[in-house]
Amino acid sequence: MKKYYSFRLFAGKVSFLIDKKATRTILFLMGLTAMVFIISTGLGDFAINPFTTISMFFGGGTDMEQLVVFQFRLPRIIVSLLAGMSLAVAGGLLQGIIRNPLASPDIIGLTAGAGTAVMAFLWIFSNNNHSLYVSIQWLPIAAFIGATIVALVVYLLSWRNGVTPIRLVLIGIGLSALMQAATTMFMILGPIYQASQANIWMIGSVNNASWENVWFLLPSTTILLVIAFISSRNVNVQELGEDVATGVGSYVQKHRFMLLFISTALVGGAVAFAGGIGFVGLMAPHMARRLVGSSFGALLPTSAFIGALLVMLADLVGRTLFLPIIIPAGVFTAGIGAPYYIYLLIKTKNG
Repeated sequence: MKKYYSFRLFAGKVSFLIDKKATRTILFLMGLTAMVFIISTGLGDFAINPFTTISMFFGGGTDMEQLVVFQFRLPRIIVSLLAGMSLAVAGGLLQGIIRNPLASPDIIGLTAGAGTAVMAFLWIFSNNNHSLYVSIQWLPIAAFIGATIVALVVYLLSWRNGVTPIRLVLIGIGLSALMQAATTMFMILGPIYQASQANIWMIGSVNNASWENVWFLLPSTTILLVIAFISSRNVNVQELGEDVATGVGSYVQKHRFMLLFISTALVGGAVAFAGGIGFVGLMAPHMARRLVGSSFGALLPTSAFIGALLVMLADLVGRTLFLPIIIPAGVFTAGIGAPYYIYLLIKTKNG
């Protein structure tokens, strides 16, 4: 039985080589994500049967059930799904660009840079009544700018006849600490009553997600993910090394800049609406690599669904297991991710 099958369009002008095992894995994860999505929608202090939950998407359910699901739960679940996908794919792209298994948006400071820019935005553009006098739709742009600046600084400071993994990680950790200090400063300069809420948001929380966040995040994230999946071939080529990639006709610097732009845009959107949810961009690509191998054509979609599952499950546990207290999703991802990062660091050192 063949491991791959070809898919051709436009009289063979466009063709794809598809791994059958990877396709089955992605379809399984897609179904698992849909199942967790439905179950999460029905669970909480007001429990709803999964079959009733499904019927509500077609107009079923009582008025109270409609209110609970569509006004309180669905926005946060959708934002969790999109943020998890964004962080996971961004982490996969960064690991491919830098060729470093320890690279991820939070480890090298992108998440912290986006968070600092968001806090600065909220401080600068708040009036005396502590309300924004500019549109909230500018918030993801601020986050993107912060993530981009940190990415460029980390890359430039790490360069010495090439980027070495350990130097990039150490500089990223240092800049991440600096950005966290700047975030704390903006929290202190801002309204004191917002400090505790801002601290919860920086840990990573979707408690305040709304449909306005969803309608902004959904199209932008979808477009960026599609571009990232299409660009997976460029990441595969860059994995071969700069000299080999140039030799086979790849525009290395141009593609690297484009992939870095996609990564920072994904991180910016996720952080703007879900906060600094940590370690998803580190864990998801590694889990995906064990399932489908290192080809980014399969790795990125697999990482996306694993990232969505991680964040949705973390949010589900945080809002159901300790009722009436709601714990931010970032607490659980950090609790799992920190030991996993130490394990990877030891494994990389031994290698």
